Amino acid sequence: MNDVALVSAVMLGGMVVLMLIGAPISISIGLPSAISMILVLGLENGATTSAQRMFTGVNSFALLAIPFFVLAGGIMNNGGIATRLINLAKVLVGRTPAPLAQTNVLANMLFGSVSGSAIAAAAAVGTTMAPMQAREGYDKGFTAATNVASAPSGMVIPPSNLLIVYALASGGTSVGALFMAGYIPGILWGVACMAVVWFYARKHPELKAPVRSSLGELGRTFVQALPSLTLVVVVIGGIIGGFFTATEASAIAVVYALLLGFLYRAIKIKDLPHILYNAARTSSVVIFLIGVSSIMSFVMSFTKIPQLIAETLLGFTDSKFVVLLIMMVVLLIIGIPLDATPAILIFTPIFLPIAMQYGIDPVHFGIMMTFNLCIAVISPPSAPVLFVGAQVAGVKVESVIGRLMPFFLALVAVLLLVTFVPALSLWLPGLFGLL
Repeated sequence: MNDVALVSAVMLGGMVVLMLIGAPISISIGLPSAISMILVLGLENGATTSAQRMFTGVNSFALLAIPFFVLAGGIMNNGGIATRLINLAKVLVGRTPAPLAQTNVLANMLFGSVSGSAIAAAAAVGTTMAPMQAREGYDKGFTAATNVASAPSGMVIPPSNLLIVYALASGGTSVGALFMAGYIPGILWGVACMAVVWFYARKHPELKAPVRSSLGELGRTFVQALPSLTLVVVVIGGIIGGFFTATEASAIAVVYALLLGFLYRAIKIKDLPHILYNAARTSSVVIFLIGVSSIMSFVMSFTKIPQLIAETLLGFTDSKFVVLLIMMVVLLIIGIPLDATPAILIFTPIFLPIAMQYGIDPVHFGIMMTFNLCIAVISPPSAPVLFVGAQVAGVKVESVIGRLMPFFLALVAVLLLVTFVPALSLWLPGLFGLL
């Protein structure tokens, strides 16, 4: 058996078996990769190289942005920010059909963009919105589906940890360019969810009539939410303006979020150890994943597996559109059992070289992958956001899945637009000279 077949069998078989028996995803990736390294290079060289690759994989200044953004998100989740953003969203979309459902979508976009977490957005926004919608006669299954479908928009709208992970996995794609590229696709995500809500409202006229807000109320709620929204302006504006790097921006985000929490009197000194512990636990999982994935990437590169896959696809078809469709379908399927972070770490080294052979920009491809895998995190049966959304709405997951399908179809349609219309991703980075 040659090296390619041996490594492919050990890594793929090992990952599948370990995940089936319930092993952590980091172990499911790292152990087969280390064994493959030993089989290819020998015991001593394989063990030494595995350790070196893990260290090299996490020894990155850019990687520091992830724990800082995770900590900033944790502070915001506890800092009274969600309520202010919900109030702003309610005023902005109060005149639309099914205003509370539309508020849920917009609030998830706003909160997700400052916290960077779909689960945090679904929990924070859903906890507030679900009781309000229940009192106004909204179907609980639809309420949960709206919350679940719109929560991942913040994983595309920057600052996004997934885009930072992709930047590392792709070998140094500009984080600033990826951040700017995420805005239009992320907004389209929210627009697609709002369109589904609008169609639902047309068939359910019993929902409460649109709420009309005065200009004075709009001004007050905007002023209250402005400090929270300013965080995104400071972070993205600083990166684009060249005042600081994405890593430095993440540290500034922590300080800003902390000051905001104290200003709102929503965080106390005694709350900090718990917030720091949760941020450290989440960050350690991501960083360890990146370390073990570095072993896998090296083994695949050493045995030329990506090149073999590229040659196979090129031999199958010379159409860029067919190849992209194949990639997108694979990511949608694999993203259901696999979390978005390890999926990016595993498939970026495989798919990106193929995409670049077809002239696809790495920034555009990063947005395609991220958008695709964000759809996967709401796809049953193993979607964590789906379970959180059902829990905060007080319904069973089974009653949410049917209501979720129209959102799923709308988001897949937007994914096709993002995939085959590169300008949606590349226009803003090009406008600011980041490409």
